[in-house]
Amino acid sequence: LSSSTLERLKGFVCPSEPQGRGPLGPGNAEGRRRRGGVMKTPPGVGGEVSVTSAPCGISKSGYTPLEQQYLQIKEQHKDALLAVECGYKYRFFGEDAEKAAKQLNIFCHLDHNFMTCSIPTHRLYVHVRRLVSQGYKVGVVKQTETSAIKASGANKNTLFTRQLSALYTKSTLVGEDVNPVHSLVDVEEGECDVVTDPPESYLLCLSETWDKPRKQLTIGLVAVQPSTGDVLLDCFVDGSTRCELEGRVLKVNPAEILVPSDLSDSSHRLLQSIVTASVQAGDGVRIEKRESAQFDFASAMNTVTEFYCHTQDSERERGSRPLSSIASLESPVVCCLGPLIHYLTEFNLQRVLLHHSSFRHLSCESDGMVLSAPTLRNLEILTNQTDGGTKGSLLWVLDHTHTLFGRRLMRKWVSQPLKDRQGAVCEILESDSVTLPSVRALLFRLPDLERGVCSIYHKKCSTQEFYLISSSLSRLGVELQALLPSIQSQLSSSLLRGLLLDTPELLAPAHNFLKVLNEKAAKSGDKRELFCDLSGFPVLQERRVEIQSVLTEIQDHRTEVRYTLRTPTLDYVRVSGQEFLIEVKNSMVSVVPSDWVKISSTKAVSRYQSPYLIGRCRSLSQLREQLLIDSQKEWTNFLQYFGEYYHTMKKAVGNLATVDCLFSLAEVAKQRNYCRPVLCEGDRQIVIRDGRHPVIDLLMGEHTQYVPNNTELQGDGRRTLIITGPNMGGKSSYIRQVALVSIMAQVGSYVPATEARLGILDGIYTRMGASDSIYKGRSTFMEELTEASEIITRATERSLVILDELGRGTSTHDGIAIAYATLEYFIRDVKSLTLFVTHYPPLCELEKVYPLHVGNFHMAFLLNEPDIATDDVEVQPEFITFLYQLTEGAAGQSYGLNVARLAEIPEAVLHIAARKAQELKNIVDNQSSRCFSHIYSIIYSSGQLVSH
Repeated sequence: LSSSTLERLKGFVCPSEPQGRGPLGPGNAEGRRRRGGVMKTPPGVGGEVSVTSAPCGISKSGYTPLEQQYLQIKEQHKDALLAVECGYKYRFFGEDAEKAAKQLNIFCHLDHNFMTCSIPTHRLYVHVRRLVSQGYKVGVVKQTETSAIKASGANKNTLFTRQLSALYTKSTLVGEDVNPVHSLVDVEEGECDVVTDPPESYLLCLSETWDKPRKQLTIGLVAVQPSTGDVLLDCFVDGSTRCELEGRVLKVNPAEILVPSDLSDSSHRLLQSIVTASVQAGDGVRIEKRESAQFDFASAMNTVTEFYCHTQDSERERGSRPLSSIASLESPVVCCLGPLIHYLTEFNLQRVLLHHSSFRHLSCESDGMVLSAPTLRNLEILTNQTDGGTKGSLLWVLDHTHTLFGRRLMRKWVSQPLKDRQGAVCEILESDSVTLPSVRALLFRLPDLERGVCSIYHKKCSTQEFYLISSSLSRLGVELQALLPSIQSQLSSSLLRGLLLDTPELLAPAHNFLKVLNEKAAKSGDKRELFCDLSGFPVLQERRVEIQSVLTEIQDHRTEVRYTLRTPTLDYVRVSGQEFLIEVKNSMVSVVPSDWVKISSTKAVSRYQSPYLIGRCRSLSQLREQLLIDSQKEWTNFLQYFGEYYHTMKKAVGNLATVDCLFSLAEVAKQRNYCRPVLCEGDRQIVIRDGRHPVIDLLMGEHTQYVPNNTELQGDGRRTLIITGPNMGGKSSYIRQVALVSIMAQVGSYVPATEARLGILDGIYTRMGASDSIYKGRSTFMEELTEASEIITRATERSLVILDELGRGTSTHDGIAIAYATLEYFIRDVKSLTLFVTHYPPLCELEKVYPLHVGNFHMAFLLNEPDIATDDVEVQPEFITFLYQLTEGAAGQSYGLNVARLAEIPEAVLHIAARKAQELKNIVDNQSSRCFSHIYSIIYSSGQLVSH
């Protein structure tokens, strides 16, 4: 733009506001931008010209009272989008409005000094959840005054006072604002509209401690799920690859991560990669950075001490965690706990940290099988590698649960296999008792009891949700109590008996809570009529007496009104929600006293109120509003009382979740050709007859036969299988199958085989596939060796190690040497159960070196050999028929040209490749045996060097 044009444009800019207006004022560039009035010049032409788009009729003298109120609250919560209650809608202002309008696809317009948009109050939960799912923190600002009480006060002409009532993020969606129960038509049948959350919504907090003398990084971890009350702790040493951290993050699957502002670059890159992957899967992880000072041990310990020592007596429930047990935690864990207390206090969810029963260690070596991050990914334990969904994963195969809390528990079982549950599963599968079907029927159409109980504990639930949860718990307790005699006489599994016999007693308090409530009022959300017997609520009782006294006075006044109007049968009418109106025919308005106030009229009648009625109605409105305030306080106190039974109720729901998971595993066992595995505590073995891949077998269905295979690994005998064979011959599917069957057996499930006998594994470690980690600055080969290094460090003789094509990312000689040395190290030193897939024939020589511990196998195939090339005949690539059968002996070739044909590489290219392959083969065949011996000696010496 020319300078003259720019000067003309400046004439349209509103003059600057007086000093002291504030950073968001309409008189500066930032204020005008927030009101939609910024016009930028084209690139390279001067600076930015600000032009207001506000209508000329709007006053720019200053902020409105509502805008000033918004700015005061916004100053304290700058990182949140504020939804401000204004009558029957919630409004967003300024940049909050622009962001909300974009995400919610609603209209945003200029109003006074700010852009604004609004949503109806009854749809608040929908819009809050939508904004939270996009990674925003949303604050709900509510009016704290009622109209009738305000009208009688000294500040009746001022603005309604408003306060921030709640904050919400992805992991803190707890409260009736975001979890409404719209209707409870039939609680017994579960016909209710309840908003459900994703199965997992953990808030994960991380701390890092660098030990200079030892040159090692210790990571502390605390993960809390505020909606269910689960708390996970961990402390571990991690390397530069952050493999340990990655594995734990994948297991926790957090919705939100809390980190210090000075988090190390390696950890930051890892978390960013996880966030990116979660966004691609359709549900991004939110990362919140906090001041690093909060993560210092001294500061965190002060916070923890104050929280556990100075908690008010009213907050100390049965089972609260003593400070002595907190002090025994590792210092990196305490460094996480302090900031977590700070953060949860902002959302009023800190009570979830009071109960020691909710605390459990995420990973204990003695507790069960360790599944590393590469193992969780490569074996597709929790999600598939195609789109990040559940279908096609091991969890998808095993999860036949009927409750949301059962589904969450099943995920924990699968990600960390712990103990043998086959006895209970077998009894469910084979028992003829009618008791078990009756128990399972109780689990259908249940609400999410685990989240409901925790919502009540946080004192954030609605009356509808409370009644739904309490009535469901009470019904379960009564029906299980009726089944106790048959449970005791017909069930033999100690696990099942213990779960089912304990639960009715744990659920007993739910009956008492229901007795206090008026069912109709609870279902409709009327807190003024909520409590049946007011003898325990003297404040409400007194308020009811006052209201009844005013109502009596109003009814008594009716006699005077009848006398004045000379109408003996006159009664009050109610129109459009307004009570106690005196309706008079228009032909009789002459007898109406002059001091009566006309409220409304039609062609036929007019409606009035006398001065006395106006005063009494005003008092009645004030008393009713005060009753609502008092009822809300008593409701909160009532929920506080529930806290004494929170631990009991949570344990009962946990028992029901376990029963649901056992029924799920029994459902898995009903699939075709599944068997009960035998777990041998002290043995190191994996013996599987006719084993199948559980996921592929299920996806293919009954009509397509999956070729079964046998596996035999013995810790004291042949513990390593070197598997060769053609590309796409089924090698990777086979080794995954062995690992998945081992996991299923240790979870407690039946397995897809005719027979299985397995020792207890302490971990499964895998290295397979070709992928780089650009975010970590590592190439494909570097990533491959890094994963191999982690396995070498962590695997033991009780581990299952699976290595797929190690060494292929570099030159042939280096790759062979590294693969040879690594494999020999596992055979000779680690002595783990090992499956090694390779396309390097020299590795098969290890069978001769360690004949007792190594076996060569290949995936069988049929080969249609091509004619040998002559001067006038073209060489043709081989035609392969895959048999997918594990067969003893090594395969001589990999037959990659067959895969090239399947990939539709042009025939001309295939012919050239086949001729070149034949030439290279002839060169190798012409080498003397002395050269072969020399090559193998070099390989062996290289292997010895690398392994040491």
